[in-house]
Amino acid sequence: MASTTKGRARGISNPDKIFWPEEKYTKLDLANFYREVFPMLRPFVQDRILTLERCPDGLKGHCFYQKEKPESMPEGTPAKRIANATGKRKSTNYVLGGSIETQIALVNLGCIAVHVAGSRGETFPKPDWICFDLDPGSGKFSDAAEAGCLLKHSLDRLELKSFPKTSGSRGLHVFVPIRVGPSAEAVLKFAERVVSKLAAAHPKLLTTEHSIAARGKRVYLDPFRNGSVQTVVSPYSVRRKPHAPVSAPLAWSEVEQSLNPSDFNLGNFMKERSGKNPWADFFASGQNLKSAEDNLN
Repeated sequence: MASTTKGRARGISNPDKIFWPEEKYTKLDLANFYREVFPMLRPFVQDRILTLERCPDGLKGHCFYQKEKPESMPEGTPAKRIANATGKRKSTNYVLGGSIETQIALVNLGCIAVHVAGSRGETFPKPDWICFDLDPGSGKFSDAAEAGCLLKHSLDRLELKSFPKTSGSRGLHVFVPIRVGPSAEAVLKFAERVVSKLAAAHPKLLTTEHSIAARGKRVYLDPFRNGSVQTVVSPYSVRRKPHAPVSAPLAWSEVEQSLNPSDFNLGNFMKERSGKNPWADFFASGQNLKSAEDNLN
């Protein structure tokens, strides 16, 4: 994909601005990718609380996070005002995803990645998924893959269907769709119990240590993406990393130690994954967390 790719520059200022110097991917290339992938992305951002990571100069520039809805967003952009538990500001008016107009406006602000919360605006603070973030201290995806398979077996024993995806970096994300009901606090506590038991069973490979130094080369099992306004990169999100990797939904059969996450990228994703949607039944698979809690006891 090059900057001469056919696409609509409508809504994109400086469309030829280079975001990835090595591949020459431009801001317009990024916008066109999101236009093309949006039918698959939409279910994961629809009415979903977003945190913005703005990188106006792409890979090489400075980035900053923004939670408050920017004033420059298109008129009528959906938002959700949420009281802040800490800080000087009493509340934050979060952008809600769901429309291609919102997504392109965010790209225009330099948002490369799509960061989503587990709750939708209508049901906040009750999430419809559990997220486990597996971060290998070794920097090797092969370790994350091994940890992911161990986590899958644990979730299988709890009779919870799980869905893996590349983080778009070096790690693996494992999602569990659940029925709306439990609060984010309850979901977080459940996730903490799952990872604590798993790390205790495999202490040489896995850890729940908060201290990076104490983790060593083990895989950190992070349950904290499940906080009420905590976010994780969405499936189909591009990452601000070399080669523009995409956070790719996977079938468990694809989670192998030899897999290279950067093989899924802005330039080839739509071609490589054409007709493949291993998460097609994700939202039809909402599960009862209470049954799993009983099995965990």
